[in-house]
Amino acid sequence: MACGKQQPDDIFVCDEEFEAKWSRFSDWLHCICVVTFDLELGQAMERVYPPGVQLSDQEKCNICYLAFPDSNSGCMGDTQFHVRLRSRAPLTPQQLIYNEDSVSTLRADPTHYWGFVYFRQVKDSTLPRGYFQKSIILLTRLPFINLYYKVIQLIAPRHFEDGESSLEAACHDINRWPELNAGQNILLPVLGSVFQSYIPNQQTGKVTRSDIVKQVHSPNVPHIIVCIQDVNVFDALSSLISHLHLLWELVLTAEPIVVMASSPTECSALVQALTYLIQPLPYSAEYRPYFTIHDSEFKEFTRKQFNPPYVILGVTNPFFTKTLQHWPHTIKLGDSTPVKTKLRKLGSIKHLDSAPGVYTQYKPYLEKDKAIIKKLHNGIRTDRPSEVQTAMVKRHLLELTQSFMIPLERYMASLMPLQKNISPFRSPPVPNPFNPEDFFTSLQQAGPQLTSGIKGDWIGLYKHFFRTPNFSTWFHERHSDLTNKLQALQLEALAESDLKEWSVGKKEVEIVDMVLKLRDVLKNNPPVADNTRTLLARRLDDLNCVLQDDMKAILNAAT
Repeated sequence: MACGKQQPDDIFVCDEEFEAKWSRFSDWLHCICVVTFDLELGQAMERVYPPGVQLSDQEKCNICYLAFPDSNSGCMGDTQFHVRLRSRAPLTPQQLIYNEDSVSTLRADPTHYWGFVYFRQVKDSTLPRGYFQKSIILLTRLPFINLYYKVIQLIAPRHFEDGESSLEAACHDINRWPELNAGQNILLPVLGSVFQSYIPNQQTGKVTRSDIVKQVHSPNVPHIIVCIQDVNVFDALSSLISHLHLLWELVLTAEPIVVMASSPTECSALVQALTYLIQPLPYSAEYRPYFTIHDSEFKEFTRKQFNPPYVILGVTNPFFTKTLQHWPHTIKLGDSTPVKTKLRKLGSIKHLDSAPGVYTQYKPYLEKDKAIIKKLHNGIRTDRPSEVQTAMVKRHLLELTQSFMIPLERYMASLMPLQKNISPFRSPPVPNPFNPEDFFTSLQQAGPQLTSGIKGDWIGLYKHFFRTPNFSTWFHERHSDLTNKLQALQLEALAESDLKEWSVGKKEVEIVDMVLKLRDVLKNNPPVADNTRTLLARRLDDLNCVLQDDMKAILNAAT
């Protein structure tokens, strides 16, 4: 498949035969792509597994360009990195079920694919260009970074050695993986190896390696993945550790950031690490771990007539130095050197071309915690293991993010109407409106100063945060939680009420209205416990008993 002029967006049609055969595979992976270099076409799609999987022409074109490092990168041998690209295809039914119980940072992405790339470039005098160039890409909706890097490390070299049969076998192995569910230990066989891990849900959180082995009772499983998603944050940030708090603020406030590196491995690792800085708050703006000038969103992200979008871009092509010079924050990585990068004001493009550093005019709202920075620098000097350094970074930033978010969580909970205002016979009340000034007033008694020793303009940081997609996503999720809670309390009150007594003196139209309401509630799987659902069904039977036979017949005919 060559990347030429694009046709209108494809309409995805459900292939029932494909769904029946590959349903389990489709929950874990969308497909496996093989991209090669063709002398006439350039980067071209050679194969897509399993046969019959749907990809739009635009998606195929983006995959082809993202599958190879830029020519200036000079990547020889084997190179691994990951990408994200937009998708209009719907999630599978099981992915939707999984998302209901999954932690927010592990949910299947409804708008993007994740692509895990294994690129090989080696000299081969028998080929016209003198090089063998090919990539294998795992495409999935799941952000299981640790898992899929391990899987691609296994199956890509096998394909280079054995050809098509290995990818066909891998697809059949993945199609036998267990059902995708949160809160379970998993054993995932592929090509003679088995990966063992755990998918946390909203109740259980993370578990340790010993917990996994103990629970599954399989000590002989060779590939244990303690955390299915985690990345080594410190390795990616080691040259930027002096700017840790600045980067945390930039990510929290969803500022536009471009990461410039010499290889897609470096830029994708740093972009991913940046999005992790504010966990457990999900980073909700757009981000592309590796981005090229051929991407279909290139014009959207680089146009200069508007403010830069809420996005973090990882790039390697020097062309972006000029194209994105209007962006407010640029991180330029050195060529694998351990020197500290400097904080530099945005200015000379010539300077940006050569000198590693963080280029920004952003003034942080908070002071940096010099103690943790000193500890991390001491760890670098004494060769402290990167896993320990990563744990220190994560613990510090987790505490900082929690100090920032706990006052918001507490204020959001205060927007819940009093339970005495909930009537079984009226619609549930709505949460009280979010008032920033009331929130700022609450900070005097219950602000971040209770849990963090960091000084600064916390209110200014909150005001900036309120204008970002990170806040919007968090707020809408919490508001939805409150709304569901109020609905559940109203339905519980209705389930405990005496509807026969309530119906005395009521007009028939009011009783019918309540019957229809109960039917609708029970049909739409209300957010209540099973015993409450059983009681609601009994209340419906109670009302049916008081209706006239002719009205019962009309209602039954309507259903």
